[in-house]
Amino acid sequence: MAESLGFAPNFAPGEHRATLVGRAAEMHELHDAIRNVRDKGRARTVTILGAAGIGKTRLVRDFLIKMRVQQDKAPRVFRSAAREDDEPYGIFSRILRARFGLGEGMEPEAAMAQLRTQVSSVLDDANVGDICYFLGKLVGLDFPASPLVHAVESSNPEVVLLRRAIIKHFLEADAGVHVPPSAGGPTSAPFVLVFDDLHHAPDESLDLLSYLIDNLQAPILVLCMARPEILARRDTWFSHGAGRHHWMELSPLSDADAQLAMNDLLAPVGDEAAREDLNVAACTLAGGNPALLEQMVRIFLEMGVLEAEDELAEEDRWRVHVDKLSSVRLPLTVEDAVQARIAALAPAERDLLERAAAMGAVFWLGGLVAIHRLDQPTPDVWAAGDSPDILRIRQMLRELNERDYILKLPDSTFTHDEEYVFKHNLEREALVKLTPPLTARRYHSQIADWLSFKGQVHAHEETVGMLARHRESAGAPSQAAAAFLEAGDVARSRYSNTKAVEYYALGLSLLSGAGIEANPDQRIFGLHHYGDVLQALGRNEDALNAFREMLTRAYRLDLRARGGAAHGRIGRLYRDTGQLEEAKKHLDSALALFAESEDERGIASTVDDIGKLHWLRGDYHRALEYTERALAMRRQIGDRRSIALSLNNLGKVYQDSGQFTRSIECFEQALQIRREIGDLVGVAISLNDLGSVAQDQQDDHRARALFQEAYDVAKGTADRNRIALVLTNLGKILNRVGEAEKAIFYLKQAEELADELGDKIGLADAVRGLGRAYLVRREYTKARDCMMRAVDLFSEIQNKVEMGIALRALAEVSAEGSAGGDWQKEAQSYLLQSIGLFEEIGNDVELARSCRAYADMLRTASKFNADPNITAEAESYARRAEDIFEKLNIRAFGIDSDAFFASRQLGS
Repeated sequence: MAESLGFAPNFAPGEHRATLVGRAAEMHELHDAIRNVRDKGRARTVTILGAAGIGKTRLVRDFLIKMRVQQDKAPRVFRSAAREDDEPYGIFSRILRARFGLGEGMEPEAAMAQLRTQVSSVLDDANVGDICYFLGKLVGLDFPASPLVHAVESSNPEVVLLRRAIIKHFLEADAGVHVPPSAGGPTSAPFVLVFDDLHHAPDESLDLLSYLIDNLQAPILVLCMARPEILARRDTWFSHGAGRHHWMELSPLSDADAQLAMNDLLAPVGDEAAREDLNVAACTLAGGNPALLEQMVRIFLEMGVLEAEDELAEEDRWRVHVDKLSSVRLPLTVEDAVQARIAALAPAERDLLERAAAMGAVFWLGGLVAIHRLDQPTPDVWAAGDSPDILRIRQMLRELNERDYILKLPDSTFTHDEEYVFKHNLEREALVKLTPPLTARRYHSQIADWLSFKGQVHAHEETVGMLARHRESAGAPSQAAAAFLEAGDVARSRYSNTKAVEYYALGLSLLSGAGIEANPDQRIFGLHHYGDVLQALGRNEDALNAFREMLTRAYRLDLRARGGAAHGRIGRLYRDTGQLEEAKKHLDSALALFAESEDERGIASTVDDIGKLHWLRGDYHRALEYTERALAMRRQIGDRRSIALSLNNLGKVYQDSGQFTRSIECFEQALQIRREIGDLVGVAISLNDLGSVAQDQQDDHRARALFQEAYDVAKGTADRNRIALVLTNLGKILNRVGEAEKAIFYLKQAEELADELGDKIGLADAVRGLGRAYLVRREYTKARDCMMRAVDLFSEIQNKVEMGIALRALAEVSAEGSAGGDWQKEAQSYLLQSIGLFEEIGNDVELARSCRAYADMLRTASKFNADPNITAEAESYARRAEDIFEKLNIRAFGIDSDAFFASRQLGS
């Protein structure tokens, strides 16, 4: 039966098959094996590995033919081939059917009688009925069960053991082990069992065959043939049978042997020059694969390159049409092509590429050397320079590069090393499947150890993530978890929040799934940072779960400072989503726990957070009190980065309370510190905040220049979230100065970037800015769609403050795009929803703004003057807004509430 890659040569009776070439050593080993079986009367096993079409079946077939011709007593041979989706014991069913002569379609009664007769002729055994029962089950015949069988039927393990013992007993008896041996050995000929395509065999068949290889005590030669992928399923395959099991792997034919085989196949071509052209073309396409060489002859005939001179002649003679040669291609599927390419590799080359594949799509010479040396002896003296093993590996890589398997990259991630990539990822995936699991685990462990000493690994999240995956594949979950968490930290420091979330989730999952309790701080800090990036991406519910788990772990271990940090993060989340009462409760608890732990940094951070809470409520006096206190504490600690953060927060309070001069002073001080310490992300933030103040002061020219500078700085950092924010503000100011077209250009960039990052807060803000830009251009439908989308996004992330502001903007768009009627009523409805939200969360500043907007909208209604109820309602809401502004002492800061309100509206 010819092997193939999804096709078969299928030569007709008069067609040629090539002479077996290039297999002399393998044939000699098979003859040694059968001689050993005959001389010593002991079982031996030979496993032949090789890619599809490489000639495993052909080698065994020719060996058995020679045996029949050369031996006085030719061995009895029974052959079976496994099939895809085979029955559990399919290969044994076919072996036994051949042994007992049970043809297809044979009547069950006749088949049972024949099997009983055959078994009885071999075994002088009182338990022939039980043996027939078990053998019959394997060939699909139902013999009656004896009391012994009934006793074990309910126990599956006992049935398996009994089946194994009975098959072993029968095969040993059938091989003549009980026949008294003469001086030269057993009087009967050896028995040969041939199992082909074992890579397709089910586990049940492989388990039984492994048992027989281990335990057979008879003159039986077991020949096993499989593709190398069997070792990925059974990496201990060669350990069965101990010293009685040998194996060989068939390589592609050498160029000389391939040309010899092809010359034999092309013997009917009389034109010697044309035959040489065909030979070269076929060998180039087949890559040393014998089955493909034979297939090439078929293709030449089918495509008219070869033509029979006389169809009826007894001896084939072919003429050649060389002009058609250029159109010849092998009709391979993608899978066939991949298998053919792997089949063309010599074993040493395939081993090298399997090791490279374990590293990934990208691999390094240094890593290959590290794997190679796993089992190599250490020299007495390690000489400097490239050792012979490095030179050999480099030479093989050079040849594989020339044959288009891999590509050497001009630069390497790791200095003083060589970096390569697989040219075809499907080939890499196929090679990974060929690697036995235990071997792969060793490779991954060695690769991870090698990577851990590369300094550049820890500089980027991708390379740390690579280290983590190798640790995981090596079966070291604790080390893998630590590496994944480190990758998350690196990504977080580079503001790659989406990647950070991925790595933190993997690390924490490994810690939880494996039940590993490593350093408790590792898990707690991992949860802290995980929640942080989740919140930055607008995944507030997930972030809250992470912070709550952090709190739980800190509480169980009575880690008060860690508990304070967890409460602080929960409080910030509630504050940022407008749940101000919940925020206060958690921030107060954080402050108390930090104070109890005498954690000065935690106290300063929480005082600052409480200041922000008062700022959101519009209580600017208390906001200033807490923010200034936090700044003083941080100055005493001496952490300049934190000092800059407090200055920025203080500036925001001054800005929102209308004290622009003081606000600018704070932002500029923060900017100076951030420039001095090289905090480019902080520089972009401070420039952005200064632009926001200029915008509030209606100094559009300065605001535009500052936003542009912030954008230029942000582009030089990896903080894509910050870039999106500055793009949004730049778009807003351009819209204000009448450059709506350019504003839309920047705002769309911000929208795409925030969407790509999964930053729903940034996305909603950009979309809201787009709505205002479309409103300026009087594209009311687009403007309204954008505002509605912004409302939905803020609702999704449960940010009630921003949702209320978005509802106010949606009302403005709806009112301006309508001419009264239903749209006007809908606009008023949006404003009332906005007012209700700000009442619920206690944000007086935004409540006043929405009340003022609602009063103004009522005053523009067509029935305003005619309907005293509308007039009274408008006055009521206007007076409520004024009372709030008065209560918040907006006037005390030296700015008129009307001007202040107008400036904040323009900046929203």
